[in-house]
Amino acid sequence: MTPVTLALFVAGLALLIVGAEALVRGASRLAVAFGIPPLVVGLTVVAYGTSSPEMAVSVQSALSGRGGADLALGNVVGSNIFNVLFILGLSALVAPLTVAVQLVRFDVPVMVALSLLTLGLATTGSVIDRFEGVLLVAGAVAYTTFLVVQGRRESQASKAADDEFAQEYGHAGERRGRTWVNVLLVFAGLGLLVLGSRWLVSGATEIARAFGVSELVIGLTIVAAGTSLPEVATSVLATLRGERDIAVGNVVGSNIFNILAVLGLSGAVAPGGVPVAAAALDFDIPVMIAVAVACLPIFFTGFRIARWEGALFLAYYVAYTAWLVLHAQEHDAIHTVGPAFRWFVLPLTAVTLAVLGAREWRARRAPAARG
Repeated sequence: MTPVTLALFVAGLALLIVGAEALVRGASRLAVAFGIPPLVVGLTVVAYGTSSPEMAVSVQSALSGRGGADLALGNVVGSNIFNVLFILGLSALVAPLTVAVQLVRFDVPVMVALSLLTLGLATTGSVIDRFEGVLLVAGAVAYTTFLVVQGRRESQASKAADDEFAQEYGHAGERRGRTWVNVLLVFAGLGLLVLGSRWLVSGATEIARAFGVSELVIGLTIVAAGTSLPEVATSVLATLRGERDIAVGNVVGSNIFNILAVLGLSGAVAPGGVPVAAAALDFDIPVMIAVAVACLPIFFTGFRIARWEGALFLAYYVAYTAWLVLHAQEHDAIHTVGPAFRWFVLPLTAVTLAVLGAREWRARRAPAARG
């Protein structure tokens, strides 16, 4: 690995972050200027905009061929795991997070269902082909349409969000005269994303080859964490500002978008589809499903994420990353660490979450029974 390769990787990552910020800013201001409800903008443009680095990297990787397609899948799966375990964990450590009821009733179940669907698609033929990719993209359109329709119906919520959103992006009248600036921001952001994704994919592939690590592992770790930096910034800043429900919604929305749009478009454009490595099918995708399922009992207990639950998420991310590194190096410790997590830590966590969920469910039913 040469210094040029490392510089290419870092420069690509920097361009992705700057490009995503420019795209989100420009698109959000344009939407407000043309009268699109701010609530709808937040659920679509902003949430999807923070996932634009994943989109750029995965599509570019898928177009580059089989090795790159492994990176595309690893980026999506790794980003979803990173978003929940690291970003929500870190945000909850900053301050306990509140969870909107809608997330528990609708969006998190959708995230769980899509994670299971990913496993189902990956199992059939060990590849996500063009037809399946198109179906996922169609799902992204349907989900976005639902958000738009629901956002317009909730006029009071949209009005309440308008004042808060205007502080960040400005009132419609103020932005209408700056349309050309916002259009320029959008195109500049897209251009930086395309260029940054090419540099990042090229650098990551060379690094993987230099250290003898597969593109899948690089995608699951370095690339996934790097492309998720916009989500990190959005969620942590939202937590610090007291907008703790936004921190959670951003993560859940991004995970849904990653599967439907990012993985879907990658499968649709990749020559021969996106291949699914046996390691991803046996371990990483099931981890993504387990992480999504774990959100339900944690979110349901008081509709909040406590600091200890955030610490648990972070600890699991550290353990997951350590496992990937040990497995990639074929270290002897994997024969001890793997069974310990599989037969002790994971079942203990599952039982704990089930007990917490059952207690919360009984507590909510008790007042209704007395009434």
